Amino acid sequence: MPKIIDHDQRRAEIVDVTWQLIVEGGIEAATMREIASRAGFANGALKHYFSGKDQIIQGAYERSLTSLGERLLAHVGDARGIAALEMFMRFTLPIEQGDATAARVLLSFWERCAFSSELAGGYDAHLDSWKAGCLRYLAEGRADGEIRSPRSDEQLADEIIMMNIGATVIRVVSPDRLNAETLNGQVTDFIARLRRAE
Repeated sequence: MPKIIDHDQRRAEIVDVTWQLIVEGGIEAATMREIASRAGFANGALKHYFSGKDQIIQGAYERSLTSLGERLLAHVGDARGIAALEMFMRFTLPIEQGDATAARVLLSFWERCAFSSELAGGYDAHLDSWKAGCLRYLAEGRADGEIRSPRSDEQLADEIIMMNIGATVIRVVSPDRLNAETLNGQVTDFIARLRRAE
C-alpha cells in the first residue's frame, strides 16, 4: 500500500526549517540545498511542495506574521482607542531581547523583497493591514475624545510604522544603540503628543 503523505505537514516542516536557517545565518544560509538537507529531503524534492525559494521564504515570513498577529490580538484584548494603540506599539516594537530574532528574519526578508516583486507584493499587503489596525485605533481615540493631535491619522499611522521599521533595522545592525528604555520612552512621548491639541 503506498505511503500517504501529508503535504500540508511537509510544507510546514520545510517552512520551520527555513525559519531556523534564516535566524541562524540570514537569507544566504537558507539555500535550497541546505533547506532540503535539514528537512530530510533529497535534492530537488522541495519542488513538490513549493515552486521555488521565494515561495518558501514567503511561507517563513507568513509564519512569523501569523504568530505575531495571534499574540498581538491576545495582548490587546478588548482595549480600544489610545490604550489599544499604545499596547499595539509597545508589543510590535523590538523592545525585548527575544525580539532580536524576529528582527533578523524581517531584515533578511526585506532584503529579498528588493529583488522579488512577488515577495514585495506580499509585504505591501502586510503594511496595508498593519496601517489599517493603526487607523482603527486612532479613529476610536478621536471618537473617545482622547486624541487631539491636529496631524491627520494617515500621518500618525505612517509615523508609527516608520518608527517600528527603523527600530527593527537598528536592533539588528547596531543593537548597542537601542535599548528598552529608549524605545519605551519614544512610545510614551508619541502617546503624549496624541493627547495635545497643538
